[in-house]
Amino acid sequence: MRFAGKIVVVLGGNAGIGLAAARGFVAEGAKVALTGRNAATLAQAARQTGALALQSDMGDLAATCDTLARVAAELGPIDVLFVNAGVGGFAPVADVTEPFWDGIHDVNLKGAFFAMQAALPHMADGGAIVVTGSIGSVAAVPGNVAYAAAKAGLRAVVRILAKELLPRRIRVNMISPGPTDTEIFKRDSSAEEISGLQDFFATVVPMGRMGTSDEVANAALFLASNEASFINGVDLYVDGGSLELR
Repeated sequence: MRFAGKIVVVLGGNAGIGLAAARGFVAEGAKVALTGRNAATLAQAARQTGALALQSDMGDLAATCDTLARVAAELGPIDVLFVNAGVGGFAPVADVTEPFWDGIHDVNLKGAFFAMQAALPHMADGGAIVVTGSIGSVAAVPGNVAYAAAKAGLRAVVRILAKELLPRRIRVNMISPGPTDTEIFKRDSSAEEISGLQDFFATVVPMGRMGTSDEVANAALFLASNEASFINGVDLYVDGGSLELR
């Protein structure tokens, strides 16, 4: 029970990797609060996990601040913050508009940064922050410029925040998933399209398949736990070897 008695917040915990992580934290003894934008999936996540579920959009800075303050007031000082909420979108450089760019960066970079900033007064010393990045911040994938730039910026934030928080003994680390079989991947896609994408990723991922939400969540739980007590400022690729085995 690595998280017995710990207070854990999962921002973006109503589906996919975040929900898998919330389930894992609860199973290991934590009191969990999770957030999400979608009321229906949020209610379902609450039923599955028994966590305190709060509707909040990480692109809305005031709402994030209010949510984190409420969690601390109701549950106590936060021991673990998992910043997982994010949005995607593909467009070639020539087609990127300012609203498209801002829509991705307002959540993935700006929203994530200010969520961590807002959480710090409510966090216990000696805690942990884990942030979801992406191997897209390193890989040169055509059409991924806005998302990759946001996640690369977030990687820089993680390094600097880890350094600044050394006096408080709060570790800050990142997980960067590769192709992962989540609900977002399947949204608005036919069974034939899903199967085709799964087959495609099986050819480009060295391990021959996509990852699962649980596999990525397990990496987040490890970095948040005392098992990773001497790990700080890293970006852990959870990608079936997609970067290192190219």
